[in-house]
Amino acid sequence: MATAQPNFSKGPGGLLPAIIQDADTRVVLMQGYMNEESYAETIHKGLVTFYSRSKQRLWTKGEESGNVLRVVSIHLDCDSDSILIKVHPQGPTCHTGAATCWNEDNEGYFLQELERVIQSRVNAAPDSSYTAQLLAKGINKVAQKVGEEAVELVIESKDNNKELFLNEAADLMYHYLVLLTAKGYSLEDVINVLKLRHKK
Repeated sequence: MATAQPNFSKGPGGLLPAIIQDADTRVVLMQGYMNEESYAETIHKGLVTFYSRSKQRLWTKGEESGNVLRVVSIHLDCDSDSILIKVHPQGPTCHTGAATCWNEDNEGYFLQELERVIQSRVNAAPDSSYTAQLLAKGINKVAQKVGEEAVELVIESKDNNKELFLNEAADLMYHYLVLLTAKGYSLEDVINVLKLRHKK
């Protein structure tokens, strides 16, 4: 979180621009405006909360859609009159359904979205999807599938067929995410371990 208080007196009507950035991909997702109250609410709730100029009230991003922005860190610029908030987006950021309000791709975001879909299948009926069916068979079956896909990827890596290799790589990644879900972990948990190793 930020170590200093923004200087809201510098902004028109006490409003300062707040730039929202994906903490993992570094892609800029959107910009909004904050006053002192919405800034405090953002820190308190851990969810990005703006001051809506059109609605004239505090507005937590995703309060209706569920596509909230979970705060990772808050930074101020050198004049303390612009706010940078790094987040983990829980779904598309733009109301249009795009990953960003500039309709740009957010590389890496798709994996997070796929993970959420897999997690939604945990208690789904087995006949509703392949993922639900696989999860219903238990951890041993899921782990077995990961092993099978890993072997198939190794076999394809020895040839020069790009399409087959990438398809096997995708299969392995998908089943790996299913295994994480079956074990009660997330991709973020693995990323955090990698970050700790990177610092050493």
